[in-house]
Amino acid sequence: MSEEEDEIILAELDDDELVAQMHDDLYDGLKDEITEGTNILLERGWTPYDVLTKALVEGMRIVGIDFRDGILFVPEVLLAANAMKAGMFILRPLLAETGAPKLGSMVIGTVKGDIHDIGKNLVGMMMEGAGFDVHDIGINTDVDGYFAAIEEHKPDILGMSALLTTTMPYMKVVIDTMVEKGMRDDYTILVGGAPLNEEFGAAIGADAYCRDAAVAVETAKEFMAKKHNQMAAG
Repeated sequence: MSEEEDEIILAELDDDELVAQMHDDLYDGLKDEITEGTNILLERGWTPYDVLTKALVEGMRIVGIDFRDGILFVPEVLLAANAMKAGMFILRPLLAETGAPKLGSMVIGTVKGDIHDIGKNLVGMMMEGAGFDVHDIGINTDVDGYFAAIEEHKPDILGMSALLTTTMPYMKVVIDTMVEKGMRDDYTILVGGAPLNEEFGAAIGADAYCRDAAVAVETAKEFMAKKHNQMAAG
């Protein structure tokens, strides 16, 4: 990196330059710069929703594409997602006040018997970065844990993760219980984790298998668009 690049003063950039710089800073996982950029845009009279969508979500969309295409890897995406969180920390209370539109909401957890959470955390961060409300209920989550979260948060989407072949079948236990309770069709169910595949997702009755966080975001957006279209048609 040359010295000139080190000396970018965010406050001196115009809005377009600043947003482009924030995309770069997100990509590089620079938390302090994202905090500063977010505050500058707000001081300039940007709405919290515009800062979220144009600076942060758009930046994470670029990260997501390069993650999907194998240009970026998990550690770099986690850094970008953490930088995004720094911006979200400022914006979240402001968005709540203004009632900004959300794409939808999601409850996500790793299933009973499984304590792996990097993939789940990444999906949660990327979903939040795309404009979803995400309720992460952690690891080793049993049927009761999922149902308590569904009851409390009334999500559009239920996400389940497993990294062990031995815990994969528990996803079916959760879905079967939802069927028994007559509530399966009220939710979009997305599943993911290294040992899973599309056939497994279909066999247990999930709506979709998502091979990584970028795919999970795109899939969630597609299902939410369908849902909105059905509601509009209905």
